[in-house]
Amino acid sequence: MSNNLSNQDNTTKIQAWLVAEISSLLGVVPEEIDIREPLDSYGLDSAQTMIIASKAEKFLGFKLSLIHLWYYPTIEELSLRLSEELEDLQSDIIQM
Repeated sequence: MSNNLSNQDNTTKIQAWLVAEISSLLGVVPEEIDIREPLDSYGLDSAQTMIIASKAEKFLGFKLSLIHLWYYPTIEELSLRLSEELEDLQSDIIQM
């Protein structure tokens, strides 16, 4: 049960972080970012996407594959997947 809570907490934190980063890059208020809208609907160019990916790697502590943006095209889906990867990474570290 606590793993689900931890995973949900991570998902929420990642969503909030992504919303803040994207809104900052676009110069809009975070409330204008809908986590269920496809990321490409915000008109991010490849350079902006690379900036977000690089910052995400530092925020999360692991390398982010850009392919995630194709398979998980919304903030909601991407943050859930990244949270799962973070949970897996933390589990691997604990098992060592």
